[in-house]
Formats: sequence, C-alpha cells, structure tokens
Amino acid sequence: MSRRILVLAHTGRADAMAAAHETCAQLHASGLVPVMRREEMAPMRETYGDLAVPCETLDEDVSLDSVDLGMVLGGDGTILRSAELVRESDVPLLGVNLGHVGFLAESERADLAQTVHWVVNREYTVEERLTIDVQVWLGKRKIGHTWALNEAAVEKGDRQRMLEVVVEVDALPISSFGCDGVVMATPTGSTAYAFSAGGPVVWPEVEALLMTPISAHALFAKPLVVAPDSIMAVEVLSRSDANGVLWCDGRRSLELPPGSRIEVTRSDKPVRLARTRRTPFSERLVRKFELPTSGWRGPVSPSEEQPPTSSLPTVRTVEPHYTQPGGRS
Repeated sequence: MSRRILVLAHTGRADAMAAAHETCAQLHASGLVPVMRREEMAPMRETYGDLAVPCETLDEDVSLDSVDLGMVLGGDGTILRSAELVRESDVPLLGVNLGHVGFLAESERADLAQTVHWVVNREYTVEERLTIDVQVWLGKRKIGHTWALNEAAVEKGDRQRMLEVVVEVDALPISSFGCDGVVMATPTGSTAYAFSAGGPVVWPEVEALLMTPISAHALFAKPLVVAPDSIMAVEVLSRSDANGVLWCDGRRSLELPPGSRIEVTRSDKPVRLARTRRTPFSERLVRKFELPTSGWRGPVSPSEEQPPTSSLPTVRTVEPHYTQPGGRS
C-alpha cells in the first residue's frame, strides 16, 4: 500500500498554495499519495484546474489513522493549527517555513524539493514535544479545559486596568502582584511569547515548565523554571473586579471573570515533530535570531592542545593560615 502524506497549508496565501501544489506533485510523482483537507483542496483546484494533482480528501477518502506524516507549509501559526488537527493521533508533523522566524519548522522554502525527497525515503526522525494541560476553575466549577504546545497566557481583559493575580507552584503561593498577565509555557514555547516577556530560552529536550510575568508591578516577579510534574496556577483576584482572558497558543481563548483559577500541568499527550537533520538547538537559535557570533574560536581539540609554557601564569597552592583565639597565630 502506498504511503499517504497529509499536506497542510494556508492556501489563502499565493506562496503557500504554490508550495502545496509543488509538494503534492512531487509526492505523486514519487509514488506516494498526497492527502489534503477539503477546505484547502478547493482553492487549489480553482487555481490550477486540470493541472491540479490528484489528492485524497481527509475524513472522506481516508482517515487520519491511515496517514504516515503531515507536511506543514507555513509559519509557526500554521504548525500550531496543524498540531490541533493531529494531536489525538500518532501522526508526526514536518514543517517547511514560509513565514518569518519559523522556530517550529524543520526546513525553509528553498529546501522544499530536498525535504520531499527526505520524506519519500523516510530520512527523518521523530521527537516528542512536551505539551501542557490547562484547566480553568471558578469556585468549585470547572469552566474550561484545553491544552497548549507553546503556552497558556493569562492576560488582562481591559487595556486600562492591571490584572491582580496570585501565582502559585505546587499548591503554595509564590507572590501576588498587578501585571499585564502571566505566561505559563513549555520548553518549546520558551522562544515564543514567554521569550518576548523576558523569560529564559530552554532547550527543547529539557523537561520543565516555565512561568513568566508580563510587565509586573512588583519587586519580585521573576521568571520561574519548575519541575515537569509541578502544578502551576494563577488566580485572578476579585479585589479589582478586572476581567482577564486566557489564550492558549494564541488560538483558543476563554474569558476569565474575577476569582478564576487557571491550573497548568504537563499533559500526557505530546506533539510529535519530524526532524530531517540533527541540527543542534544552539545552531538553530543562532540562525533563527541571527545572533552575532564573530570572534568565536571554539573548543581546543586534543590534537591541538599544546603543553604549558613559562609565559603562562603559575598556579600556586597556599597553605591555610589559622588564627588562635585571642588573635595569636
């Protein structure tokens, strides 16, 4: 049976539509079956007419369980949208960046043909990215339950009023302050909203959760990195009557009335991302943010190591000097 590859793209953009058409054509020519959603396939057929490549339709001709891999053509927003679609399955996602930074993407538009070649020949590995489970309570009533790959952001609902909150870790309060919001993120999301709010960059393989206040009016409102099995919480205080809003991955939102409590824990359902190359995260960080590295010489290899010379400073060992009571040594 031929392998089926789900092609996901923001076909409202001309460049994404062209990339999707090119991808489907190469997959079809290589003996694989391209699959698309009907809402994305329709504009393709309108644009390319008889030149459109034959595709199967997801949820009509084939189910998600029969798909081998999802190729996402777009920016991080398109990848986050695609993660919603495949999260309940084992389908990994491979991103081709058509946006700006594209931290979640594996390759760039110029590498599209090579990326398809890697997919055809199964030259990729799959890694699992930690996600978070988000529950919202009002009193003893649960008013919301969702998840996020990047972050759950509690933000003020009124531009003119600060949000009064208490932040908590493992059922113990840490601090209370007024702020524009609080970001609770995964290592994957550490380079997204949490990064913009002043949080630390965390390597994806590190298992941890992050909490970063946004414009907090407080002396101690520093970013926190906690254990992956910790429970992070933010309580929206009632004393100011200010409403908040919860945003998960910038896609799913929920109104937060005063008194709301948002609890974030590690989810048992990760998102699977396909990787075509073993690029260290350090290299990805430098490339995506265009960080200056001029002057770097790198570590000294054993073959290059030279014996010490007399010009090097001498390390001396100093015997400890003890003083007896009364000041006499």
